[in-house]
Amino acid sequence: MPENQELNFEGVERQPLRTFTEKAYLDYSMYVILDRALPFLGDGLKPVQRRITYAMSELGLSAVNKAKKSARTVGDVLGKFHPHGDSACYEAMVLMAQPFAYRYPLIDGQGNWGSQDDPKSFAAMRYTEAKLTKYADVLLGELSEGTVDWTPNFDGTLEEPVFLPARLPNLLLNGTSGIAVGMATDIPPHNLREVANACVHLLEDPEATTAQLMKFVKGPDLPTGAEIISPRADLKEFYENGLGTFKARATWEVEEGNIVITAFPYQVSPTKVQEQIAEQMRAKKLPMVDALNDESDHENPVRVVVVPRSNRVDLTELMNHLFATTDLERSYRVNLNIIALDGRPRVMNLRDVLSEWLEFRTRTVTRRLEYRLSKVAKRLHILDGLLVAFLNLDEVIRIIRREDEPKPVLMKRFRLSAEQTEEILNTRLRHLAKLEEMKIREEQKALSLEREELEALLKSKAKLKKLIAAEIRADADKFGDERRTKIIEREAAQAIDETSLIPNEPVTVVLSTGGFVRSAKGHEVEPGALSYKSGDAFQALARGRSLQSAVFIDSTGRTYTLPAHSLPSARGHGEPLSGRLDPPDGAKYTGVMIGEPEDLWLLASDAGYGFTARLKDLVTDRRAGKTVLNVPENAHVLAPAPVPSVDSLVVVVSSEGKLLAFKVGEVPEMPRGKGNKLYDIPGKKAQARTELMTAVAVVPPKAILILFSGEVRKELDWRELQGYIGERAQRGAVLKRGWPRNIDRMEVRLPTPAT
Repeated sequence: MPENQELNFEGVERQPLRTFTEKAYLDYSMYVILDRALPFLGDGLKPVQRRITYAMSELGLSAVNKAKKSARTVGDVLGKFHPHGDSACYEAMVLMAQPFAYRYPLIDGQGNWGSQDDPKSFAAMRYTEAKLTKYADVLLGELSEGTVDWTPNFDGTLEEPVFLPARLPNLLLNGTSGIAVGMATDIPPHNLREVANACVHLLEDPEATTAQLMKFVKGPDLPTGAEIISPRADLKEFYENGLGTFKARATWEVEEGNIVITAFPYQVSPTKVQEQIAEQMRAKKLPMVDALNDESDHENPVRVVVVPRSNRVDLTELMNHLFATTDLERSYRVNLNIIALDGRPRVMNLRDVLSEWLEFRTRTVTRRLEYRLSKVAKRLHILDGLLVAFLNLDEVIRIIRREDEPKPVLMKRFRLSAEQTEEILNTRLRHLAKLEEMKIREEQKALSLEREELEALLKSKAKLKKLIAAEIRADADKFGDERRTKIIEREAAQAIDETSLIPNEPVTVVLSTGGFVRSAKGHEVEPGALSYKSGDAFQALARGRSLQSAVFIDSTGRTYTLPAHSLPSARGHGEPLSGRLDPPDGAKYTGVMIGEPEDLWLLASDAGYGFTARLKDLVTDRRAGKTVLNVPENAHVLAPAPVPSVDSLVVVVSSEGKLLAFKVGEVPEMPRGKGNKLYDIPGKKAQARTELMTAVAVVPPKAILILFSGEVRKELDWRELQGYIGERAQRGAVLKRGWPRNIDRMEVRLPTPAT
């Protein structure tokens, strides 16, 4: 009894759960690795692919015969060899028929078998028909010549081949990918002629290195064409180590000033690429592109036209940008993880793969020759017996007529074997003519010569190698074709800097009380003329340029940053900042800033405190923002004011209708904090404050200060402001008689150059 196992009184086997689960998982892992996910080096197929190919050959679906419904093939595969899901089996069958997935398809499909655009768009198996391609003969041609081992199928009623006797290294030609437990495989397809030439070279020079073999195998040859742009060092790395990566890129040409994409990389959907380009166009990240047209048809399966906005657009730079930002350029992983001849999976380099495959091929050819030699020897043995019968025809006929059991008599009289005697007894009278004796002697002579040739081949390794090389060359001539994928070493694609795609133009960022933001072109924007959602109204604005960042501040003193060019157009109501930022609960946006990093801005709260800060210190890339202004209890943040020059005046107004102006130099500069007192508000505690600072502005010389009280606006010029100048932290003076006392916003109109 195995260790850690016992039987209870009912005779039921018991074992620890840990032991059972470990064994069960290891058994499952080995099954997935060996019988599902990884290909066998000899024929380059996974079990399901091998069973599909064999089942189709048994159904008589060769390349010269009529195709049959795919459902019939799938039914045979499942019922006889592969008891798994029909959809998984059919998908494996579809993959073997897709010319954009397999470099050398094994199945000739009729009907809808999917497209490069959508490989999964194939029709159901009850609609499609299939037969084997001519290339499938490379795998099946020698199956009946004693070249492979056979094993019972899953229910023991039939036999199936353990592997197929491939005449070419199909593993490298069609490639494969798969994920097992704890390991995976990614083998790219290659060109048949190149791989065949490498095999012949390795036969002639068994000491050839991987570098020497790469003179023949230039690199992967993808079914969809395109071009491989990786340096030769990258290709050499995975050919020498069995692991690595390479990059493939779409091919394009210029036609009448337009870009015409003629081939996409392997496993890339043209529709997806067009969607990626269209999305950039919608996001205004491709201002140099005017249109994108798909002109693909039967004559031109791949023809996507990119129309530039003008003939001044650098098409090479544009394509490099698209290569960097779309699937027009793609990286591929290479992992030559293969089930070797010893039945164990391992990662192999190019030389190991070809060398071990040649070992497999040598074994296969040897078995084929031995099988044929045994057939020839058996036939010669039979012919020897027939010849004896013809030379003693009268005696043979006499024995057959007179003896009740002629077989033992014939065997004893002419020293014949049982097989020879049986053949003589089964010979028809019509074949006893003199002409038949001549045919036997001719056949005997031909078979004797063949036996000598077979024996010579089996005894000489050199002759055997020569035969294998000749057969590889013959198949390469019959099934080979030109390389589809060009190998051109190119620089890695670089995306165009986003800022270079955006016009550097003046913009005005407008913020509403509801937290909606928008950006209008130019600085001559009247916020009152814009439309707002019901219940929403103008809050603040800032004037800058489209390439600058807009910095928002909320009622808690936190700042947030968004690129100005990413803000929605002012033609609509804008978009809520809450969709792109994460402020604290209950916080409201109170102002916006935009400008150069070294620009100074005055930040203040209605409690009368504030300071100046550089815009660069307020910028953050966090959605949740960062705390800049420490706000006293029950106080609120005011809209920030830009500081145009050092000789400007800070102007503050209170809820009592008082205005105070003082030099901006009296306000401290700091990156964050509460700041110093700007205006003297009575009451030490928050509950005792009866007066608030309602707005703040910084006015340069000769500028005009505009005060807003709802829809009412009043103006103070530079000279009038002099009457309100005092010291920082004073109470200020009452505004002119007749002016509104509840000023809620101030704006500065800078002097014109002529002033």
